[in-house]
Amino acid sequence: MFLRLSTKLLNISIASLCRAKQLEKAEAAIIDAIRLGVLPDVVTYNTLITGYCQFVGFDAGYCVIHRMKEAGINPDVVTYNSLMAGATRLQSLSSCLDMLEEMLEMGITPDVWSYNTLMHCLFKLGKPDEAYRTFHDILLKNISPCQATFNILISGLCKNGYIDKALLLFRNLQRHGYIPEIVTYNILINSLCKSGMWKDMMRLFEELRESGHDPNAITYTTVMKCCFRCKHFREGLEIFLEMKRKGYAYDLFSYCTLVGALLKSGRRQDANNCIAHMIKIGYELDMASYNTLINWHCKEGKLESAYSLLNLAEERGLDCDKYTHTILIDGLCKAGKIDAAQRHLNHMKMLGFNCLVAFNCFIDGLCKLGHLDYALKIFHSVDVKDSFTYSSLVHNLCKARRYRLAAELLLSCIKAGMKVLKSDQKAVIKGLTLTGSKRDAKKFELKIRIAKLLHY
Repeated sequence: MFLRLSTKLLNISIASLCRAKQLEKAEAAIIDAIRLGVLPDVVTYNTLITGYCQFVGFDAGYCVIHRMKEAGINPDVVTYNSLMAGATRLQSLSSCLDMLEEMLEMGITPDVWSYNTLMHCLFKLGKPDEAYRTFHDILLKNISPCQATFNILISGLCKNGYIDKALLLFRNLQRHGYIPEIVTYNILINSLCKSGMWKDMMRLFEELRESGHDPNAITYTTVMKCCFRCKHFREGLEIFLEMKRKGYAYDLFSYCTLVGALLKSGRRQDANNCIAHMIKIGYELDMASYNTLINWHCKEGKLESAYSLLNLAEERGLDCDKYTHTILIDGLCKAGKIDAAQRHLNHMKMLGFNCLVAFNCFIDGLCKLGHLDYALKIFHSVDVKDSFTYSSLVHNLCKARRYRLAAELLLSCIKAGMKVLKSDQKAVIKGLTLTGSKRDAKKFELKIRIAKLLHY
């Protein structure tokens, strides 16, 4: 009894040390225990294997098996499941399959978690068909799937772009008596959100409410974010208020999401009140929060307040990111302060940031202020461009009725292997037809088709 209790205490100590990433101390604890006559068991070594796989690597975890055998302890299904999980973390399908094969050679029967882990590995590597076949193997081997099996399957299908199949599977499982848990609903709601399928997401959210499950903070935050992203601001605000009424911990991210949405919908006073409440209840702002506030002040034309916030963030030891600088450059352009925007852009380059988005804002700002020739000069002076850079110039050149130059830029964009907006293409063709002839427009359309065939 004393020995069993001592081994149990040893295992608790090893688990605590492994969670704290103190693997050397865990090894030392095992050695000290053996010296004191307390022998480790399979749980001790399995815990150590899990620690090595998580914090060092699969190979380090696998080496523990040899020591187990030397100590007269045989690995079990948990041992190999831990190693398969370590191989999956590294996306090493070969190692995962090797462990499954070695398990079978030793006469150890894989359990549902062995196949769950293999499925997860296959999905991570973008092999959904093979993962689905593994699920069928589970059924053929008369192994009962668990909730985690269905969650891995549904999540894997969603992440590999098969959300329709995931929903179909979900419905089929329900017809066969499967009662989904909140985690399953959250997986599907999150995937529908990312796909912009707002109506489907809201229907599933209502189904969750009617199922007897209470949506949790993750559910509410995901649904709120999707509502705002799809410009359903009223519904998003209702979700936030419901979350607040139910006493869920709405975090800084939720507040910033709400502020951003209120700003986009033009409800500046509500955004202002929300920011004031955020500060009042004592949230410790991170850089993303400061970016939201700086953006709000820039949109209000309060550049001095925006720069004051930037100084405050830096005084608190926060590092400004490329979004901070881009927001300020965009604000300066909208305020007509082109020289200041260019100085800030040059400063951003000196700091080593990726300036493409900021550069696009600067180009667009020049165009909107009527400095098209200067915008073209800046455009030709830089090497890195994307489709948004071209689109901004093409759009503004068309507005200025400089269609031939817009056509040249649009064609060079396609030849560079970038996609162009259909609206830009239509505007150029329409402009060439109005100012030139239908024949010129047809020739341009042919050039576009040829360029697309050669570069897409």
